[in-house]
Amino acid sequence: MGGDFGPSVTVPAALKALTEEPRLKLILVGDQEVISHELRQHGADVGERLVIQHASQRVEMDDKPAIALRNKKDSSMRVAINCVKEGSAAACVSAGNTGALMATARFVLKTLPGIDRPAIISVLPTMEGRTYLLDLGANVDSSPEHLFQFAVMGSTLASAVENIATPTVGLLNIGEEEMKGNERVKETARLLQQSDINYIGFVEGDDIYAGRTDVIVCDGFVGNVALKTSEGVAKMLTHYMKQEFTRSLLTKLAGLIARPVLRAFRDRIDPRRYNGASFVGLRGIVIKSHGGADVLALLHAIKEALREVENDVPNRIREHLGSLLLDKKLEKKCAV
Repeated sequence: MGGDFGPSVTVPAALKALTEEPRLKLILVGDQEVISHELRQHGADVGERLVIQHASQRVEMDDKPAIALRNKKDSSMRVAINCVKEGSAAACVSAGNTGALMATARFVLKTLPGIDRPAIISVLPTMEGRTYLLDLGANVDSSPEHLFQFAVMGSTLASAVENIATPTVGLLNIGEEEMKGNERVKETARLLQQSDINYIGFVEGDDIYAGRTDVIVCDGFVGNVALKTSEGVAKMLTHYMKQEFTRSLLTKLAGLIARPVLRAFRDRIDPRRYNGASFVGLRGIVIKSHGGADVLALLHAIKEALREVENDVPNRIREHLGSLLLDKKLEKKCAV
């Protein structure tokens, strides 16, 4: 029911996902009458792979997280997350209020052992493939221990989903030199150097899209600014290209000739194809779709949830973090 468009996007995206992913089953959570009407508009109905779970309330985009938790216990968001906790669903996908979704997911599902705070992670296109960036806004003030936990979670997710044995991990900083950055970043680097994570050092902002790092770690304030700036640059490039190719009859002709190249370029940087940020660190899978997502964007968010379910991401994070914590305990014991 959430996002800018509600069932007019979530229902057709769900139907398309079911068509493209035969192993997928979906529960549409929300106002049963509204969802049923939308299904009829698309010539579809409930069945073995598609069911409706009624919820009498919805979380509005401007609702405060505390209000959603306290006063909307039968919201579509809360009911969907309850489905994950109870085991009737393996993952939750929502385009709703980010703060409310994070607060509700953390309250209902709880964090994994050894994880203090969940983080938001998403994949971004690079010149060499893809990279994962976290945290993207869940934690605006993180300690070195929190950043270390983000690195563990990001590395484990990238290893599971991308099938990379030892993903490279970089720490976002204002320079690559060891003396650069604040004490929090420097202490985080020391923690990463002492772990079994494939840490390659500091990376600068212009390295995010270079493709030499599989996972880039930062606090939520920096990560959110970096992400939104990137989205703005992509929109600006698209705007300028449209302007130039419509400037005159000659440029319109050039644009017509270059259309296949332009279409391929658009597809490679299209943020809709990278939609679906994961709330890592929880005891269940929760995927946050962009609120303004269209059918294609939400489809990719659903597919991201499916990938994480099939790769058992929460349990792999639990196992990896558990082994790291055990190693630390042994080190302390030996030191004593």
